[in-house]
Amino acid sequence: MKFDQISSKENPLFKELRLLQATGSKGQKARLSSGCALLEGIHLVQTWVGDPALETLFTSELGLQNPEIAEAVYAHLEMFPQTRVYELDSSLWNLLSDLINAPHIAGLLKLPKSALTTTQSIASLDGDVVVLDRIQDAGNVGAILRTAAAAGFTQIVALSGCAHLWSTKVLRAGMGAHRLLDLYEGWSNQQALSAITSPLMAATADAEQDLFNLKCELLKPVAWVMGSEGQGVSEDLLAQAKGVSIPIDPRVESLNVSTAAAICLFETVRVRRG
Repeated sequence: MKFDQISSKENPLFKELRLLQATGSKGQKARLSSGCALLEGIHLVQTWVGDPALETLFTSELGLQNPEIAEAVYAHLEMFPQTRVYELDSSLWNLLSDLINAPHIAGLLKLPKSALTTTQSIASLDGDVVVLDRIQDAGNVGAILRTAAAAGFTQIVALSGCAHLWSTKVLRAGMGAHRLLDLYEGWSNQQALSAITSPLMAATADAEQDLFNLKCELLKPVAWVMGSEGQGVSEDLLAQAKGVSIPIDPRVESLNVSTAAAICLFETVRVRRG
């Protein structure tokens, strides 16, 4: 099967891919403007094979020699023959990906409607929630999304100031968790406080309440609030939340926020199973 070729870094579509990869507000603006996010690597592409939101695939002659990549491309084409597939010149992959020896496979994913505005909110958000308060590191955000999905916490609210949930690095760190989650981002603190009906539990180092002494509180729906790497949870959120600390060796100042989230979420799972 013959696919369209892209051989120059000046190709308009290739330039668009590079923009979608950009970090910060530049990349977020490009993703919201185009309505697409870039999936990098075989695992992410495989996650969306069979989903009509995966509208375009990119590979190379070398990539199609990889049985795993070829299987993903042709399986998706069989289900959605209208999918556009482009073969990039192998030399372009080093410009497209910062991964060493990156597999020659990527995809353009049509964003869900809920992702196309960063001010989306709803009147009421019931049940378990994870609130991300100005967490800026894309790796941490993606790791928390992956942990939340594994723990069964499917509602995520990313407050204004967080890394964009659909950025390439967050998607990569999330390892496909996005497909399992309901994602809301760009909310103000007040929007979150107004919409979330479950009691807020804020993970914070100096709280008197020990995580492992919580029992009854975790049996009902909760909203875990994880604060920014440098500043922790916002004061106005803390004022409405129960502060909860994870007991650690006093010689260690704090835990990485994604590690703290994993401990809190899976302690919730453990209590409920008990």
